[in-house]
Amino acid sequence: MKHIKQTLILPVAVVLSIFILAEVNYPLLKPQSALALFAMFGLIVVFLKYPLHPNLAENRICHILDYGLVVSVVLCFGYVVIQTEPIFNRLWLKGVFLGERASDEHILDFYVGGFGLLLILEATRRAIGLTLPLLAIAFLLYAYFGQFLPSWLFPHRGYSVQRIISSTFLHGGVFGVALRVMFTYVFLFVLFGTFLERTGATAYILNLARRIFGTSSGSPAKVAVIGSGMMGSLSGSAVANTATTGTFTIPLMRSVGFQPAIAGGIEAAASSGGALVPPIMGAAAYMMLEIVQPSVTYLEIIRAALVPAVLYYTGLLLMVHFYAKRSIDTSSNTAHTTDATKENGELEEPVLDASLYPKREYEQKNAQKNPPAEKLPKMQGVVFFAAFLTLILFLLLGATPFRAVSWSLLVILVVSLFHSKTRVGVKGILKAMENAGHSGVSLIAAASCVGIILGVVTFTGVGSKLPSALLPLAETNLFLALILLMVSTIILGMGLPSSVCYLLMAILLGNVLVKLGVVPLAAHFFIFYFGMMSMVTPPVALAAYTAAAIADSNIMQTAFAAFRFALVGFALPYAFVLRPELLLLGGDGGDPEIWRVLMTVSLTLAGTVVLAMSVAGYAFRNLRYWERLAMFFAAMLLFFIPLP
Repeated sequence: MKHIKQTLILPVAVVLSIFILAEVNYPLLKPQSALALFAMFGLIVVFLKYPLHPNLAENRICHILDYGLVVSVVLCFGYVVIQTEPIFNRLWLKGVFLGERASDEHILDFYVGGFGLLLILEATRRAIGLTLPLLAIAFLLYAYFGQFLPSWLFPHRGYSVQRIISSTFLHGGVFGVALRVMFTYVFLFVLFGTFLERTGATAYILNLARRIFGTSSGSPAKVAVIGSGMMGSLSGSAVANTATTGTFTIPLMRSVGFQPAIAGGIEAAASSGGALVPPIMGAAAYMMLEIVQPSVTYLEIIRAALVPAVLYYTGLLLMVHFYAKRSIDTSSNTAHTTDATKENGELEEPVLDASLYPKREYEQKNAQKNPPAEKLPKMQGVVFFAAFLTLILFLLLGATPFRAVSWSLLVILVVSLFHSKTRVGVKGILKAMENAGHSGVSLIAAASCVGIILGVVTFTGVGSKLPSALLPLAETNLFLALILLMVSTIILGMGLPSSVCYLLMAILLGNVLVKLGVVPLAAHFFIFYFGMMSMVTPPVALAAYTAAAIADSNIMQTAFAAFRFALVGFALPYAFVLRPELLLLGGDGGDPEIWRVLMTVSLTLAGTVVLAMSVAGYAFRNLRYWERLAMFFAAMLLFFIPLP
């Protein structure tokens, strides 16, 4: 039965991908109907893909239960479609569509809505774990028992089960901003990444990075930084990126002398920053389009993200370079990435001594041991750059993000036809859609579950009560407000996907910073960054955990190494909140003065270099501890010194 379930995933994922491409670009359905079908297909894949429990994956009764849940998903979400679309008006209960039955719902509406909430909670538990469903349940209990809560827990008059179901499932809530962002933007970019992967264009990234850093100090680690950054921009998931690129980059780093925990930490830090890299970025970037007020365009978000992303990866590259200079034997730094290695990461054979062999025999042996680097597949590079350049071009021409990525998908398919190594074909297209389904359904389940929380936040008013309670604590001290928000975001991000973490924190606390005079887009980027940095923050650092499994290293050592290498990512958010010129914004949110941008970027870049030296412990020579500490404080001054 497991094989049957795996077989069913393909057609459902294909239908899901085709439906999104068609409906986003040429909408025919009511918004709630479209989101209901989107959630329906996503939850079907979740129940087919994820078992009730890993130990019960082969249990026949559990398989039957899964099929029952699939049927229940179709009935619940199909009910929403039927009760919303005019074509089914003869089947509308009470003679009006679902949206007009607010406060006058039929009893069947409540049964369907309640069961729909249970399906979403179970699907989310299977897809991403218990944290988010438990949080959603806590909010539902808060909505019901509000009148019994103490004053410090924001009490309210309490709401009936019917009102809760109505506000979280039937009208808004689940079918609100979180699911709409996933539907309109995120899934299409997931599809974009899987199509690039099918053409081989993603392999081109690693090959290109390998060519660029071929013989420099710590070159495999630099390959990991650039390759993982570019790949992470495609996937938007730190954990998924670490799991895929880390399989190649971590053994490469170990082969030239990087300790396993350090190799894993570098990979985790590089992968976690991928969602910060324009033009694709992570799901949170698209959520900003819906949340930030006054509203911003996608090009404004890309422009704001550019300088911090460059500074983050510059800092990471410098840390890797200085660490290699300090800790790695330079005689092994230039080892070819094709060398065979032992399990412990040491070179399998000693370096050949040219004096022991005749010239021709030495050249033959050396060629066998270190074969020349594989030539870059030029057509895969053409596909890669054609896709990215057309995506940016369409955005510059004023196309919406979903329309731009849709046209870029077409460009990928057309350009890939010109070479057999890149040609996708019908089977490749279907496989890319299936992979997108596998990658995207956990986000669909999570977004649906977040919708439950946001529904409660809206109708109980806690969304305004929480900021009003925190604001007095920090209204006289912006730095204290930033620290409180950073800690809250990191704690929440320990158990949630970074995009989900951003959405919750932006809704609950984003206005606190705005009221303190922070530029709105800078405030949201602050939350966005720390949502990503939670992936490398001990004790729960999911990207570092993934890297540790690949590197066969101690989990906590790897997590602290990732935290250390990603340290510039913890300083940058404070820098661009205090000096929004880093986001290419003026103090009022408008266009900045050029001299202030140049001065701010120069100071921050200098701080990045000094911070990298401090963390790595090397600057032309090994640094003493007091020198490293002094350089660290100097870097902080360069980051935060106010401009005149």
